[in-house]
Amino acid sequence: MLKIAYHPIYKHPLPEGHRFPMLKYELLPKQLQHEGTCTAANFFAPTMPDPAVILAVHTPEYYEALTTLSLDRKAIRKTGFPLSQELVDRERIIADGTIKAALYALEHGISMNIAGGTHHAYSDHGEAFCLLNDQAIAAQYLLDRQLAKKILIVDLDVHQGNGTAEIFTDQNAVFTFSMHGASNYPFKKEQSDLDIALPNDTDDSTFLTILKETLPKLINDEQPDFIFYLCGVDILASDKLGKLGCSLAGCKERDRFVLQSCKTHQIPVMCAMGGGYSPEIKTIIEAHANTFRLAQDIFF
Repeated sequence: MLKIAYHPIYKHPLPEGHRFPMLKYELLPKQLQHEGTCTAANFFAPTMPDPAVILAVHTPEYYEALTTLSLDRKAIRKTGFPLSQELVDRERIIADGTIKAALYALEHGISMNIAGGTHHAYSDHGEAFCLLNDQAIAAQYLLDRQLAKKILIVDLDVHQGNGTAEIFTDQNAVFTFSMHGASNYPFKKEQSDLDIALPNDTDDSTFLTILKETLPKLINDEQPDFIFYLCGVDILASDKLGKLGCSLAGCKERDRFVLQSCKTHQIPVMCAMGGGYSPEIKTIIEAHANTFRLAQDIFF
């Protein structure tokens, strides 16, 4: 059965200017159940994780400042969010959702988190709406418990996974692959194990050709026994924060290829939704829903 992490705190209300992107966390589960892709049985509610699993990735100084709401103004400004207890709790619960989803993936082949993909969170600070790096936390969790020996992080969000790259700079057991817009945030990129920076307006054909040439080679060379997939839908041409030129059909084919590759090679995969900022909420929901539809079709 496809297991999906979802918690009501995902739709935590934010000040004006941030509310629209948060709507998807409320609407996506409803859409998936309305259309029959999922039922209530597919969803599980994450809880507050043991701080030790977060501290395996983030520095004690940063985590303490975050949880005691004592970050300085500059650090708070860098996150893009006004700091609050509910926001910090939300990030911790998202991380727990990704950890538990990874465990479900080991059992069922695939799992999802309605939220997650907070790849701009560094070991010692947050950036760009990301406070804690959920997939990095879950990857380290699997390694520390010997549930995986080699992990491949496939980050196909329009923005480079700079925090993830920094966290795993010296970790040979994790290979970080980021394919992103060259001129998108972050403007100062970190060095992933493999970065592919795409020019503005990259279309479906170009995007998919590069992906289909790259991912099979990575799987063959790195021999991962677990994959974390960050499937942001901000690669769409309509996205307000992205500069690529992909269509809904191209985004769906991207997901199909990644998920089918995992299935074919029998590599468990955990998917986090990442970004999506198209002007119409129905476009965001449709693009994300495609990922869940494909997961059901390919794995179940």
